[in-house]
Amino acid sequence: MCSVGDSFGVELSSGTDMHEYECNACGKKFKGIGTNVRCPKCHSKDVKCLDE
Repeated sequence: MCSVGDSFGVELSSGTDMHEYECNACGKKFKGIGTNVRCPKCHSKDVKCLDE
């Protein structure tokens, strides 16, 4: 079964840093990893990291 545009459970290996983000476009708060983080609600790249 394919999951497109929806969240799903993923186990991360230890050492992988997950950060808390907030979307500047719609205000959604979410967790993400990587360098190309997008808002799961509106798909905007205009997000800020709240962990810093």
